[in-house]
Order: sequence, then structure tokens, then C-alpha cells
Amino acid sequence: MKNKSTLKVGIAQVAPIWLDRDATVSKLAEWIREAASRDCELVVFGEALIPGYPFWVERTEGARFESTLQKELYRHYVEQSVCIEAGDLEPIVEAARGNAIAVYVGVMERAPDRGGHSLYASMVYIDASGEIGSVHRKLMPTYEERLVWAIGDGHGLRTHRLGPFTAGGLNCWENWLPLARAALYAQGEDLHVAIWPGSLRNTEDITRFIAREGRCFVISASGLMRRSDIPESLPHAELLREAADDVMANGGSCIATPTGDWLLAPETGEESLRVAELDHRMVLEERQNLDVAGHYSRPDVTRLLVDRRRQSTAEFSD
Repeated sequence: MKNKSTLKVGIAQVAPIWLDRDATVSKLAEWIREAASRDCELVVFGEALIPGYPFWVERTEGARFESTLQKELYRHYVEQSVCIEAGDLEPIVEAARGNAIAVYVGVMERAPDRGGHSLYASMVYIDASGEIGSVHRKLMPTYEERLVWAIGDGHGLRTHRLGPFTAGGLNCWENWLPLARAALYAQGEDLHVAIWPGSLRNTEDITRFIAREGRCFVISASGLMRRSDIPESLPHAELLREAADDVMANGGSCIATPTGDWLLAPETGEESLRVAELDHRMVLEERQNLDVAGHYSRPDVTRLLVDRRRQSTAEFSD
């Protein structure tokens, strides 16, 4: 409705069927349908959730060069990753379309435009008609992630109209990048989506900080991962269980309002779908004294240049 000021959103804090793409996609499609049954217009999932975060790297000497173990685990990771062009997300796309609900979800993307053998931590936005609106490849993998993830580009630094809101988002620690946030603010972002593999220590401070800085709602969606989530069928499953912690990702999903207060405080330890209603009028009220891309900016003094071309290693003219 034209004058509607609210948006109903859900945070799905779930564990993947770890390193099993198709099973995880099926699981998430069920959660999308559940969110729609509760009248959500948007549902958000954690980072790299399909098929899962590479928790083994820091626990199994991931930096050891020419390690047979690391090569075998990486091969399995690539095999279970998401090729969007091949239709690997089709059950999720269909769940979004069939239930008229928008989705943000983190995937490990196997990108044919970069050869198809490297992986990108990508944040995919799917609108309520089932159209993929953007695929944002994480600009800079964090610490040990660089051993298995490639560096992304600016192509996905885009916002999307969602009811009364303009939504955008970032992956995990790139939420700490001031210029990445500024690129979204400049496009009118007033609903920021931050996705995480799952940890209260990540979400409890920055969620409220971004809300205060941007005078926007911030949804932080996290995954879960426990030793018990490591399937028997995985390569080196016994070794991975021995190396794992009881809990490797404890959640911490939450929502902050434009005042920096909690609408939904961080929750840890269990799978859940939590629902909240966001009122855009709060954004307008808080922008009265701070609008970092509007009246409280000085583009004549400082401006940001953003290259949103999809990067490639070759250009072909036929």
C-alpha cells in the first residue's frame, strides 16, 4: 500500500546441513515458507550459510602448504558451493516467488565469470517476485577466510526498494568498512542487513553502532554451528569432530532501531525465527539531526568513488 509505513521482517537463525548444498537449500526453503506464514515480507539468513562456513580452517592447520587434507576439504567445499547460473538456488527462488517474500541469504558462490574454481562469500538478494536483485561478493575475506575465499568486488553494492524502506547489506566484518557503509548510505539505505556466520561478540556492538551512525534499522542475522552439526558423510568427519568446539557459532541475531536501541536483543544458542515490525517513521524522526548522506554531508569537501563493474581477468571482443 502506498502510504504503508511498516515492514514485517523475520530473522532465521539456523544451522546449515553443513557442507551439503542441496540439503541446506531445501532446509532454508522451508524456513522461508514458515516466515511467509507469519506474514513476513522479508526474511534474512546468515553468512555463507549455503553450504556453510569453513570452520575447519583454523582448527586443522589450514595454512599448511600442499596439505592433502586441506586440498580434499577445499575440493569438497567447491563441489558443494552455489553456482547461481546453474540454478542451485532455484528452490529458494521458488519459495520467495510462491510466498511473495523477499530474502537475503549468504552463499558460497562458485562464479563461472571468474573461472568457476574459486569461491566468493556472496550475499544474495531475492525479491518477492523471485528475481535475484543483487549478488554482493564480500570485498575482503577476514583473516583465515582468505585461505579458502577469493576477494570480491563492488558490483553488489546496491540497494533495493522494500516497502517503505531502501534496503542494502554487507557480509560479516566488511560491515566495519566505513566506505562500504557510505556507498550504501549514499543510495538512500535506511534498512541495513548485516549477515554473520554466528557470534554474539560480532553482533552485540556493531549492530547498534551502524544503527546510530546511519539512523537506520539494522538487522544482524547469524547462523549456528555445533560439533553435533558435522555429518558423518563428510570427508574426514572424525577428524573434524575431534578438532571442533562444542559450539563454533552461537548465533547472536538481533535488530536495532535508528536510535541504537534493541528492537530484538541478541539471541544465542538455538535455532529460531523471530519476527518484528519496522516503522519507517522512526527513520524520518532520527534523520532530523543526522543524515550522513544528506544534510549532514559535505560532498564539496569529501566524496566517495565506487566502481560497481563486475571484475574479470579478461575482456573478449568477437
